[in-house]
Amino acid sequence: MSVQSEAMSASANETSVVTEKANAAHSSITLPSLPEGTSNNAVATLNIDDTVYLFSFMGLSNGKTHNDVHNNAWQIEIVNGDVGQWQALPGVPSSLPLKGRLASVAVGVNDAVYIFGGYTVAEDHTEISTPDVYKYSPVEKKYTLLPPMPIPVDDAVALVYQSRYVYLISGWHNDGNVNLVQVFDTQTNTWHQASPFLGKPVFGHAGGLVQNTMLVCDGVAVLPNEDKRRSFHAETACYKGVIDTANHLKIDWRIVQHPTGTARYRMASAGDTESNRILFVGGSNNPYNYNGIGYNGKPSEPSADIWVYNIATGKWSITTSPTPTMDHRGLIQIKGRWVTIGGMMSGQTVSQRVIAHW
Repeated sequence: MSVQSEAMSASANETSVVTEKANAAHSSITLPSLPEGTSNNAVATLNIDDTVYLFSFMGLSNGKTHNDVHNNAWQIEIVNGDVGQWQALPGVPSSLPLKGRLASVAVGVNDAVYIFGGYTVAEDHTEISTPDVYKYSPVEKKYTLLPPMPIPVDDAVALVYQSRYVYLISGWHNDGNVNLVQVFDTQTNTWHQASPFLGKPVFGHAGGLVQNTMLVCDGVAVLPNEDKRRSFHAETACYKGVIDTANHLKIDWRIVQHPTGTARYRMASAGDTESNRILFVGGSNNPYNYNGIGYNGKPSEPSADIWVYNIATGKWSITTSPTPTMDHRGLIQIKGRWVTIGGMMSGQTVSQRVIAHW
């Protein structure tokens, strides 16, 4: 979104935060790079029988102009631990004239990937949020068009509950952010509205879910002004949402103290069920347009920080990745490691790499 951000002053950190080294005890993993540099891409993973699939859908390639917004897609298979190569898939379809999209989200549910939204960028910089929802089957290599989002959003957070429900939290809709939590039922292919997000509506935020507890942090909010057009600012805030186990559309939202007092934009994030923690990796403290240049006109740089929230204790720990990255749409677990696929590196360089951070 072509907007301007405001600097955020750091607030006092009242939460117990532990600084630690990144966990190196997991299995080592080396995955081949994507066929081309791709940023702001929707990523997902699936486990089917003895095969692990990783996916990258759409995004921005190296030129970083409107011409470089694409609908390319790739998958890689890991069979019984043997890593294959990235395979080109059919391009992601679109109901809009422009096929390439940015800021889509994708999640793996059972034996399929569900791809939601995103926005197109025209030559005159017009941006349109797409309502499209597609189901992709890696076995059939086939896309199926599903009922559209009631309110099309991009730069939203997508979380999966009970291997059935996909929660789309807040995000940008054409002219502004929404506070909606739109829930898609993958068994009935129907949409429902859950308890709205109680924080400021944002885009470019990040979040994860473990069992019935989600955590959503940061992003960019709209700021009204008295005598000039609205502006936009980084939103430093974290909210924990607990899904009612008797009613999946009811969410109890509570404030969680921020780990650092400085917001991050487009972090990679996910819930780690095994450790009962939610991880946030990288991002930038300077929100930016899709080319990596901040809305304030200054080039944005990635962070190496990893924030880890322990659901049981309600406490944060902070560590660092050896590789700072930003411009992500998801964090993927593979062979015990948490990885990003593509994104931007220092100098706003669009990356091909699959990087293990934790």
